[in-house]
Amino acid sequence: MGPSTGEGVTVAIVDSGVDADHPRVGSVAGGAALSFDPDRPDPITIEEGPHRDLFGHGTACAGIVRGLAPGCRLLSVRVLGKRLTGKTACIARGVRWALDQGAHVINLSLSTPRADQTPLWHTIVDDCYFRDVALVCAANNLPGPTYPAQFASVIAVACHLGSDPTQLAYNPDPPVEFGARGLDVEVAWARGSVITASGNSFAAAHMSGLVALILGRHPGCTPFQVKTILHGLAAGGGHSDSA
Repeated sequence: MGPSTGEGVTVAIVDSGVDADHPRVGSVAGGAALSFDPDRPDPITIEEGPHRDLFGHGTACAGIVRGLAPGCRLLSVRVLGKRLTGKTACIARGVRWALDQGAHVINLSLSTPRADQTPLWHTIVDDCYFRDVALVCAANNLPGPTYPAQFASVIAVACHLGSDPTQLAYNPDPPVEFGARGLDVEVAWARGSVITASGNSFAAAHMSGLVALILGRHPGCTPFQVKTILHGLAAGGGHSDSA
């Protein structure tokens, strides 16, 4: 058996959209664009089908995942707008849409410090956990509690100082358990461009790619088992550094 490419694994990028025609992305198997209008009876509208990236951030994350796991199947779930902001209810619905589409890994390169949203997040992260879906969450780039990275059932990630895309660090002082590459990363961006950027968002995307490789080799692993494998692969004992 050759090395894993992530074949057979579906990774959902819940973000600002993904430009499927970017050379570093290659293709997107499906997706949905969500919007929020408080004046409607149901304020959240879901439009399934192709859509563009409104910022570039989602394309960057998708390109990182594709680079690590070229055989994976990508879904784009657009929940963030042109200013890279979105409503928590809309983001949570996007995660649930990805869950219902059979995603094995859901990449959330976003977070919120708002503790009042924890009941909603708690419900959705538990749903992912009990359906054996790995929810990879970036910690906020600023110090302090952030959600849903704060929850024990997710794979919470921040940057470490390494430049190897496959190298992980384990943080023995949670809630952020892992560090991955996220500093000075050359990433895909909007309109076919490439930029160099830093942030925990890109550390999370590296982690999602690595999780796709694990699941490609070991289908059916639970999030608990995936974390155990990641812990075994990571450099132990050090604290991950946030960007």
